[in-house]
Amino acid sequence: MTARLQRDDEVMVIAGRDKGKRGKIQRVLPDNGKVLVDGVNIVKKHQRAGAGGARQAGIIDKEMPIHASKLMPVCPACNEPTRVAIRVLEDGRKSRMCKKCEGMFS
Repeated sequence: MTARLQRDDEVMVIAGRDKGKRGKIQRVLPDNGKVLVDGVNIVKKHQRAGAGGARQAGIIDKEMPIHASKLMPVCPACNEPTRVAIRVLEDGRKSRMCKKCEGMFS
């Protein structure tokens, strides 16, 4: 199965408070339909100290997953956010392709 968004893809946020930000996908959570993107959807978390000082107490910044529908992949060839087409190659493999410039995603 070829997914629209995959790990290590560069994406752009198209909706929400982080609209316009770009980042690289760290992790895909297909069960929730969410994606963890580097530097996007950062929240403040009030954290209690762990047992024996294992964790630092205080307010920390944490990246939270963002819904995949709020993201658009950025084409590596034309460097613009684009929709993705799935093409079947001559050898039978599926590949993702940019709808604007018809460049292939890695």
